[in-house]
Amino acid sequence: MGGLAMGTLGASAGYSTSPFVATDGPEVLAADEARSRGPVVEFRVEARTSEVDLGGRVMPAWCYGGAIPGTPVRVKVGDRLKATMANRLPHETSIHWHGIPVRNDADGVPHLTQEPVAPGADYTYQFTATHPGTYWFHPHTGTQLDRGLYSPLIVEDPNEPLVYDNEWIVVLDDWTERDPDEVLADLEKGMTHAGMGHTRATSNLLGGDAGNVQYPYFILNGRSPADAAVFQAKPGQRVRIRFLNAGSDTVFRVAVGGHQMQVTHADGYAVVPVQTDALLLGMGERYDVIVTLGDGVFPLVALAEGKNDAAFAIIRTGGGEAPPASVRPAELNRHIVSYRQLKPAAAVEMQSKLLDRSIRLQLTGSMRGYNWGFNGKRFDHAKPLKNPYEVVIGERVRLDFINTTGMFHPVHLHGHTFALGSPAGPRKDTAIVLPGQVLKAYFDADNPGLWMIHCHNVYHAAAGMMAVLAYRREA
Repeated sequence: MGGLAMGTLGASAGYSTSPFVATDGPEVLAADEARSRGPVVEFRVEARTSEVDLGGRVMPAWCYGGAIPGTPVRVKVGDRLKATMANRLPHETSIHWHGIPVRNDADGVPHLTQEPVAPGADYTYQFTATHPGTYWFHPHTGTQLDRGLYSPLIVEDPNEPLVYDNEWIVVLDDWTERDPDEVLADLEKGMTHAGMGHTRATSNLLGGDAGNVQYPYFILNGRSPADAAVFQAKPGQRVRIRFLNAGSDTVFRVAVGGHQMQVTHADGYAVVPVQTDALLLGMGERYDVIVTLGDGVFPLVALAEGKNDAAFAIIRTGGGEAPPASVRPAELNRHIVSYRQLKPAAAVEMQSKLLDRSIRLQLTGSMRGYNWGFNGKRFDHAKPLKNPYEVVIGERVRLDFINTTGMFHPVHLHGHTFALGSPAGPRKDTAIVLPGQVLKAYFDADNPGLWMIHCHNVYHAAAGMMAVLAYRREA
């Protein structure tokens, strides 16, 4: 089938005559033209069903290019991406480019920024890679992320200031053999903690409930602990590890046995380097770290927080017997860097400016009824502009996330990065909001269009914890 033209939804859905900026309107095009321009880089991504080996066990999956994770895509800052997605799945789908401030009609949200891509069809996304960092792409359709559809997207800096000898992309995931749509249906029927029997996942670090789904497998770069991934390096090398949590319902606590990590980036944006023993990654979050490797064989353990299991890999720089997958390095229970300890590098710190608008977003709902939402309203996927939150181009905006629920939520803003806590806080696009916590996120309304705000727990988002941030058209 032929390709689906870009940017048709804004006009065909009538958004251009609404009070809001159209997804392909002149404001969107002007903002895109103002971004840095480089050579066009074309690539193709095939979404299809496949049999994947997750470490001694072959399972059916939906994935990009027949692998989990999909092959990393590498581009440079300023490159103009022309990415064609070939949908060879038995269901409609899309691609969302997580963390990158793309032009609005490339954001990949069905029924908002594009029509869903039908089975057998191709769709081309075009946008500029404006900022270096660790990003990724995945569907924005129902629970499809939990079927294995995800790939890293690395935007390289031609003038990279960070000095290191080697690099390793580490993608973490929770994996179930069950149909994720059936899991969601069970949750919506009131089957608390689907797949957990009588076991409830809890974590003091997450303020109580640690998730809704107990997964039988936790994987690292597509491998279970039974046949773990191995990273080969040399003693004394400085290795840049790019951590990415592609899980749907699981926070991972990560440590490298016998080593400290120097955190250099959060969600693609540089921070003042800080030492830590462990990291806590919510769903959708990314951290880059530098580790100076010792001589020997060391475990990398990603504890599924509150779920009594872990993903696992081995770092080998010398001889010796590999540690067992059951090992739990002492570093896991030592210092875990917090958001408050992260400071933005000077080059990415948000400039001082008066606040123009604040938006109050109460995180609401519970396991009873599975009625997740914002401000007591569940997102209507069929009518995405039913209850939008408005901004105007050029405004400094503060989002006040107020968690009134009994569990954590990793909130994600499309099309922008925000500063956490204050304009001088670290730049991120996804952040965990604990029960009873208020999280303030500051951003500049400099990328016009219609953008999602949502919980990155796939099941919470599918059940209604989503909203639209809509730029109002200029008079």
